[in-house]
Amino acid sequence: MTPEPSATAAGTRHVAHETLGSTNAEALRLARQGERGPLWVSAARQTAGHGRRGRPWISQPGNLFASLLLTDPAPAEHWPQLAFVAALATHDAIAEVAAPLAPLLAIKWPNDLMLARAKVAGILIEGDSGGRSALAIGIGVNCASHPGQLEQPATDLATAGAPVSPATLFGVLTDRMRARIAQWNAGAGFPAIRLDWLARAVGVGESVCARLGDREIVGRFEALDATGGLVLRLPDGTASIVSTGDVFVLAAPASRRAG
Repeated sequence: MTPEPSATAAGTRHVAHETLGSTNAEALRLARQGERGPLWVSAARQTAGHGRRGRPWISQPGNLFASLLLTDPAPAEHWPQLAFVAALATHDAIAEVAAPLAPLLAIKWPNDLMLARAKVAGILIEGDSGGRSALAIGIGVNCASHPGQLEQPATDLATAGAPVSPATLFGVLTDRMRARIAQWNAGAGFPAIRLDWLARAVGVGESVCARLGDREIVGRFEALDATGGLVLRLPDGTASIVSTGDVFVLAAPASRRAG
């Protein structure tokens, strides 16, 4: 797997592994040893992949596992915005390499990629401020297989009819990530990122459940606020801002279900 020439020309480097515990963990380990980004770390297989809240990420060969190490990408208050940046870049890349599936592709707040409302890719951003401000943007895409018996349905590109190799997807992803990070411009370009994200979002105007640790709230997904918070309109008419948590779309509109 190699980055696109445009990404390489912009200074992006790449370290490939056959097996790693976690590409995020390896990227942050390199940062603690003095490595600087932008640096991609990829693996054909992970033995300790994980998602949000430490949940295991099943990492079978044939899928894409890669992390982008960034060093001092922006003031710390803007770091959460990279979830939206990475989601857009991943959406861009999948839509290009699997063009017939593009109309079925959407983003679930804040950064899960959905294909016909089943999860096809996930993103996890982890930071390490031990001596320098380093972030790892971990991206996992189900290219050839997907786990079953999950709370949220999953799928993969091959099952959906668009077999794509991890190497092909990775090359395009490196360029699309470079372009989206440039658009973001350390936070100055987030208003444009926010609009692009909303244009690709699933669940806008629909009822969603936000799971917030020990409680859940249900409301209508109304908007994103200026910082990327999910604006829910509650049944009593008040608005609630969700800044972190797991979100589940409860039902598609009748017109979509009928199709």
